[in-house]
Amino acid sequence: MLLLIMAVLILGMVGFMASARIVRQFERGVVLRLGRLQPRVRDPGFTMIVPGIDRLHKVNMQIVTLPVPAQEGITRDNVTVRVDAVVYFKVVDAADAVIKVEDYRFAVSQMAQTSLRSIIGKSDLDDLLSNREKLNQGLELMIDSPAVGWGVHVDRVEIKDVSLPETMKRSMSRQAEAERERRARVINADAELRASHKLAEAARTMSASPSALQLRLLQTVVAVAAEKNSTLVLPFPVELLRFLERAQGTAPAGAATPAGERAAAPGGPPAVEAARPTAPSPWTLAAHPPESQVPEAPDTWHPEPHRHPEPHRHQGPGGAGGAAGGAE
Repeated sequence: MLLLIMAVLILGMVGFMASARIVRQFERGVVLRLGRLQPRVRDPGFTMIVPGIDRLHKVNMQIVTLPVPAQEGITRDNVTVRVDAVVYFKVVDAADAVIKVEDYRFAVSQMAQTSLRSIIGKSDLDDLLSNREKLNQGLELMIDSPAVGWGVHVDRVEIKDVSLPETMKRSMSRQAEAERERRARVINADAELRASHKLAEAARTMSASPSALQLRLLQTVVAVAAEKNSTLVLPFPVELLRFLERAQGTAPAGAATPAGERAAAPGGPPAVEAARPTAPSPWTLAAHPPESQVPEAPDTWHPEPHRHPEPHRHQGPGGAGGAAGGAE
């Protein structure tokens, strides 16, 4: 009798252990009894099933991160790209996730890949690179529509990376460089236009006062002279040269009469005034330098003509006198 009681107790403990189940907090239990779905979904905690008759399926209710493999496609503007993404979803109905789809993870993965290819074909390259928010929303709707019947809710979809061919990358870099150069030229041209307006206004102001231009010239000379490693070329006004030429060409009023002139006699004919010398101008000096500045030609050696020696004449005792007498 005691053995029978112990056998019953052992069988009861084995049956209890076979029927006892623990459902964790982030899970829900779906029970199939003889293949039929039980209407009640088991909540987290301790639960019991009939051993050999019931079958408990635990469904994870956490958000699942599913990476989508890179998909290669052609955009609407005929550019070949490779795009990968990531899908965040969770199960909202454990019974539908078990009954209506064989493997909801695989189903969501395949739906995400096909939807990503469809989005690539409907979009331009600029949209893939700059307008990803709109593409993410469209991709989320495309995946979430069939997933609702599986008891799955797609939380969000993000496009991770867009891979371009090397030729397209070089073309885009050249385009960006040309755009930046165009902007720089426009800005430079606008600055030149504003500067020309200011210079025209300054020219009108300086035209009213000629001395202002000379002051400006001196300021420029001072600014350039601050750099000691530069050669300063100072322009000389032509007007000043002409002024000096006119001043030199006019004799002063109180100058003395030169020695070559003669005064007119009283009551006689007027005296002829000698031409008054005029100081040469700088250009005349440059074209015809005075004789004192003309370099002398080097002396040239000329051989003297050969002179024959005169015959020796013998003088008599009379010397010179005798010669003179003979001449007489």
